[in-house]
Amino acid sequence: MIFYFSGTGNSQLVAQEIADVTNDELVSINQYLKANKRGCFESDKPWVFVTPTYAWRMPRIVERWIHDMCFKNQTNAYFVLTCAGSSGNAIRYAKKICKEKKWHFMGLSEIIMPENYLAMFPTPTASECQDILEKAKPSIQNTAQQIAKGEPFNNISPSFKGKLSSGPINFLYYPLLVRDKGFKVSKQCVSCNKCVERCPLNNIELKNGKPIWKGNCTHCMACIGGCPTKAIEYKSKSKDRYHYYIKKD
Repeated sequence: MIFYFSGTGNSQLVAQEIADVTNDELVSINQYLKANKRGCFESDKPWVFVTPTYAWRMPRIVERWIHDMCFKNQTNAYFVLTCAGSSGNAIRYAKKICKEKKWHFMGLSEIIMPENYLAMFPTPTASECQDILEKAKPSIQNTAQQIAKGEPFNNISPSFKGKLSSGPINFLYYPLLVRDKGFKVSKQCVSCNKCVERCPLNNIELKNGKPIWKGNCTHCMACIGGCPTKAIEYKSKSKDRYHYYIKKD
């Protein structure tokens, strides 16, 4: 069973391509979070978790979701993290989840995908994104084949920088940088409600036809990346950056 969390589409795309090879069931973590719904899952195939990399490890909301859900009949677990550069020492925290759940850790695979964090970093152009997606295909296929064969991933030991990034820097990242007060909306907004529908944490509502953010944001970039009129920006940082969005709603 393949579980994925995706803001702008990278992890959804990877999860779908893995499912095409393994002929496995897809489960959207976004939908469970949005509905505030618990689940108890059963499978005769390994658990596969496909998520973005937030500050060099899995998003905290995903870690909490896995902790809160019930999983039966299977003990092998794979982790696939999409990132624009590195997942740091994310492997340590994936192993921690496996220890908690009494799972057998089958490894963590990094898939390099287009940068989508336009609130913080420069993003590639549309054509550059397409090139990155094309280059990612062999890695995705190789990862999917290993899962289909039940083979463990070959993991590389993290560097000191990776350990630092996934540890102390990640610890500081959320309280210092993950804020929704920077989001603003322009007159280009057409009150389409897409940002409200796409927010996995129900953190956005329309007031007088315009979105407002309510303080419970994880910076998934679904609202800003997927805005059809590009009416949403984040402070001045996202201006003139490509708004990346490939998710299938």
